[in-house]
Amino acid sequence: MALAIAGLLMALVVPAAGRLYSGMQYREGIREAMTVLTAARMRAITSGKPQDVEVRPDKRSIYYAGKTHTLPSGVTMAVHSARELNREGTGVIRFYPEGGASGGGIDIESSRGDGVSVEVDWLTGAVSQARYASN
Repeated sequence: MALAIAGLLMALVVPAAGRLYSGMQYREGIREAMTVLTAARMRAITSGKPQDVEVRPDKRSIYYAGKTHTLPSGVTMAVHSARELNREGTGVIRFYPEGGASGGGIDIESSRGDGVSVEVDWLTGAVSQARYASN
């Protein structure tokens, strides 16, 4: 009887733990993107020099200030940014010393299909997020 109860508990706990881990990876990816973009904005304002954040969706990476930030494997990402700043396969979001930005954002999607769009306002440079539901 004890083995049957233990087996039933394992059948319930293991899938739930997998979903919990996937959810943690997804939230970590959102936090990483928000942190990098906000840091670039602050550095542009304090240093008086434009700051570029490079986003490589194919590698799930964000490059800024000599450091590559790789998002967890459980998420996918897309970038939308000013065409004139982009490089081949890389979207660039630029922050200006006056506080503005080139605008754009990063869409981060979980394995379930729901996601968050991390947006950069072109006028104020403010970084915000908005959820979107799976299709």
